[in-house]
Parts: sequence; C-alpha cells; structure tokens
Amino acid sequence: MGVTAPPIPGFGAALRRLFVIQAAWNYERMQGIGFGYAVEPILRALPGGPSGEAYHRALARESRFFNAHPYLVALAVGAAGRAEIDGEPPEKIERLRAALCGPLGALGDRLIWAGWLPACMAVALMLVAAGARVWAAAAFLVLYNVVHVYMRVWALKAGWREGLHVAAALSSPLLRYGSELAGPVAALLVGAAMPALMGWLLRGAPREAAAMAAVLALLLAVLIGVVRRRASGLVVAGAALLVTAAGGVLWP
Repeated sequence: MGVTAPPIPGFGAALRRLFVIQAAWNYERMQGIGFGYAVEPILRALPGGPSGEAYHRALARESRFFNAHPYLVALAVGAAGRAEIDGEPPEKIERLRAALCGPLGALGDRLIWAGWLPACMAVALMLVAAGARVWAAAAFLVLYNVVHVYMRVWALKAGWREGLHVAAALSSPLLRYGSELAGPVAALLVGAAMPALMGWLLRGAPREAAAMAAVLALLLAVLIGVVRRRASGLVVAGAALLVTAAGGVLWP
C-alpha cells in the first residue's frame, strides 16, 4: 500500500470505542467482542452498509478471539478495518489478526507497563517529595494520559494506512526506540525517586530512624541482588515486604 490512504470511515466513533475495548473481556474471546465493537463504525462503509451481508460477515469475523495490549490494539483495529474495506480474502484477515496478538502484547508491555507507567509514577513521587502534593497527582494524570491517548490515535491511523502491510508500522521509530528506552528511563527515574521520597518521609525524624531506614535499604539491596536470579519477581517482592515489616516491628 502507498503512504497515503483514504480517510478512515467512522474514525471518531472507532477511536472512542477503543477506550472501552476491554469492557466485554472474557476468557473465551478475550478482547474479541471489544475488537468487533471498535471496528464496527469502519465496517459500515462496506457495500450494502449495516444491513448488508458483507457487513455482518465482517463483524462476526472481527469479533472472534483477540488479545493484545489495550493501547496498541488500535493498530490491529485499523489494519483489519482497512483489509475488510479493501475486500481482502477472509483467511488473510484472520491470519493478520492472529499474527498481531503476540507482537502488540509484548511491545505494549515493554513500552507502557514496564516503561511509561513506572516513569510517570516516579516523576509524581519526586514531585510529592518536593512538596507538590495534589499537583503531583495532576502531573501524573496529564503525563500518562497524553502519551496513552496519543498512542491510540497514532496506532489507529497507522494500522489503517498500512492494512495488511502493518508490519511496517511495527518497525516505526515510536515503537522501536520507545520500547528500547522505556525500561532504562523508568529504572533511572524510579531510582532517583526512591531516595527523594525517603528523605521526605524521614524529614524531621530522629537520626536513629534515618539510620534504621538506611540499614533496611541496604539489606533490601543485598537481598534483591542475591535472590533476583534465583527467584521470581513475586518472591523478591514478598521478601522485601517482610524485611520492611520486620524493621517496622522492631523499631519502637
């Protein structure tokens, strides 16, 4: 397909429906029903409109099993909608949907859950430590939602533009560099936020409390370094919680 593409039919309605794509999530189809609901405004442009056979067949096909990251699923919605409007064979469309589940899930997890979300939380914690209080929550909401809404809009347009050739959108700089940088940037910000938040919590506390906090932090660092290669994240988190709880009990 070329770089240019016709306007997306029902773009506004499809975009709004993407925000509730997981409202009908279930173990049988996962996001399938939400996927069909989101792509339905686009399918109205099929020959015969909503009362035509092509519309009903396409809607049934697009409501089958699908599961990916909820923000990047828009890429698949746009691509599948374009393929339906272009009259691509049903087997190609089904293969496209199946092939996109894994990549979109993995990319979204790295980019958002392991990157942008903890980075925004770290920024908010640093603002709390600086005295921002309620403005820290506002900053978190603005930072996080600006990116997440932009991703939905970009993904829907990119999927529609590429159609069956949506692999070109998966290699875009936004996803490629974003997934590479999100984790390290988030780790850096969280690492900077923790001592800032600890200093804020211990402000005005006795020196003994600060010393105990430093000892606990050192013990946690050693614990994580020892067990992180031998245990799951849940075990490490549980061990860290136990050390923290023990410090709180032992400190009068």
